Amino acid sequence: MKPLLLVDGYNVIGAWSVPKAEHLTIEESRDRLVHMIADYAGFSGEEVVVVFDGHYTDRTTRSRMNAHGVEVVFTRHGESADNYIEAACAAAPRWRSVRVATSDAIEQTVTLGRGAVRISSREFLMELSQVRSAGRGRMKEERVSRGDILSRLPPHQRELFDKMRRGEE
Repeated sequence: MKPLLLVDGYNVIGAWSVPKAEHLTIEESRDRLVHMIADYAGFSGEEVVVVFDGHYTDRTTRSRMNAHGVEVVFTRHGESADNYIEAACAAAPRWRSVRVATSDAIEQTVTLGRGAVRISSREFLMELSQVRSAGRGRMKEERVSRGDILSRLPPHQRELFDKMRRGEE
């Protein structure tokens, strides 16, 4: 089972300088953050759940969607992202690695008490950037073309396929 990363979405957006600098709406900020986290999840191999607060909304039910391989949760009225994250930490088996990205001090304490590892929102934003850069660097080093399957094969297998294509045995 993959390690689990729970992200307090609005908390991370609050620590992120890009939305203010680029005058992004809250919807644009959410979309951009989820897209960045999806890239991160692809490189890190973690199962990622991003939770957005619905505590002060009229939403009567919790909603979930999958965006680029990342589960995005909007909590219902009266339920904070912190409540959802705490429950998810408590529900995770003790042997599963769980991390929580938030800068909320109370949330950090509660999740630590439930066996999760915490990472601050600023640290998480730096990790997002570093993992993304490292992943792109690896792809350039390996010279892998996403659309060319042959480029992903070892040289001896490429030679074998080339012989088969030419009709040689």
